[in-house]
Amino acid sequence: MQTNPIVEMKQIHKSFYSVNVLRGVDFDLFSGEIHALMGENGAGKSTLVKILTGIHKSNQGEIFYKGNQTEFSSPKDAEKNGMAVIHQELNIIPYLTVAENMFLGKELKATPFGILKTKEMNQRTKEYLNRLGIDMDPQKPAGELSVGQQQMIEIARAIAANTEVLIMDEPTAALTDREIETLFKVMDQLRQEGVAIIYISHRMEEIFRMCNRITVLRDGQSIGTKNTNETNFEEIVKMMVGRELGERFPDRTADIGDTYFSVENLSLEGVFNNISFDVKKGEILGVAGLMGAGRTEIMEAIFGARKKSSGTIVLDGKELSIKKPHHAIKAGIGFITEDRKDEGLVLGLTVRENLSIPNLKTLSNQTIMSDNKEKQFSKDMIEKLRIKTSSSEQEVKSLSGGNQQKVVFGKWLGINPKLLILDEPTRGVDVGAKKEIYSIMNEETKKGKSIIMVSSELPEILGMSDRIMVIHEGKVTAILDKADANQEKIMEAATGGINR
Repeated sequence: MQTNPIVEMKQIHKSFYSVNVLRGVDFDLFSGEIHALMGENGAGKSTLVKILTGIHKSNQGEIFYKGNQTEFSSPKDAEKNGMAVIHQELNIIPYLTVAENMFLGKELKATPFGILKTKEMNQRTKEYLNRLGIDMDPQKPAGELSVGQQQMIEIARAIAANTEVLIMDEPTAALTDREIETLFKVMDQLRQEGVAIIYISHRMEEIFRMCNRITVLRDGQSIGTKNTNETNFEEIVKMMVGRELGERFPDRTADIGDTYFSVENLSLEGVFNNISFDVKKGEILGVAGLMGAGRTEIMEAIFGARKKSSGTIVLDGKELSIKKPHHAIKAGIGFITEDRKDEGLVLGLTVRENLSIPNLKTLSNQTIMSDNKEKQFSKDMIEKLRIKTSSSEQEVKSLSGGNQQKVVFGKWLGINPKLLILDEPTRGVDVGAKKEIYSIMNEETKKGKSIIMVSSELPEILGMSDRIMVIHEGKVTAILDKADANQEKIMEAATGGINR
């Protein structure tokens, strides 16, 4: 590692109106290292990166890049100087080819009048992707690629621009396990080539596997920087939240009763086939499997968001006819989807309005909404779920990821569900908010509610589930008791290795 950092940020301050978002943050980055930037949602990570790349200007502090005091005027200015960002929401235009996305805004032209050197762009794209060990058709429309493949286009684009500093924001959030492994190989290769990487993620396992150092922000301040091989999970969590969190997963203390919900021979042609399982009263059934195995599609069919080909669904001894989501809601089924921003919330509405959406009937006096009922309901949910908001009238888009997810929970808890389906309930949520969500789940099962939890995080599956169902290519390959389950057995079943 170099003696002098390629990036050094000293005592960075930033406020928006009267709110101090950053209060004296220090951060440095060396060539050839992967440096994790961690902190709870709202700690200031995104603001710090936006200041570094020229989106915002700091109110106070200094930035040095390659030893020179620097202030980029825009992201384009930062990119010209060798700094690139790969955002969680990828900047890919699906209707353009791989090569056209690669050279977007930097097209190779045969003439000043705009005739493109298409053949050369295709050839160069293939060369850049081959450098990453990726075999991809440059002429294929980007919209036909997986998220992981699209991400590789962005990394190849950064390499083409001779990037020296690469900032990656939650890069694995929507990737399959295989795509994550490919990404990590590429990151290792870039590190060996001297590229400096800032890695933003809530996934502790990835941080400790891939990163050389970890810097933690809390409440807009830099709490400290640790060498990854000299620290541990507990110390980083304490730095992030300012206290001991105790056990990562709370003890499961609910009394598990008899079978409360069951599915028999549920099928959707071409997607999943003959799915049968049950959930007991007060139980959390974890659902594991690789991305694309059909887990989300099964849950959507149960909820009526997809039309099943065949199968029966029984809840509390009654067979249900669910053709639309409102049939499921009426029967007492709530569904927290994996994409809270597009499917779980209306970002332009307030916390109160979002909480009220599935609860209009109970908050109305016959056909007229009761302001008093609605305000009291939102006040109760904010207090119960400890949602950090200035008031119930704050727009939900301005909340942190963890607090947005709590609003989604509040929506569905309001209908007093018998069964709650959770699809990736802690995705993009910091470690402190995760613990709070796990506690909410425990509280609901103590009341006799049943929960189905789909998750791609095996520690979460093992830590929170009473039983674990594994899906592989649209079929149930295993249902394991918690006492018998481990990561190896789950992965074996998820890849089709066992069937029980």
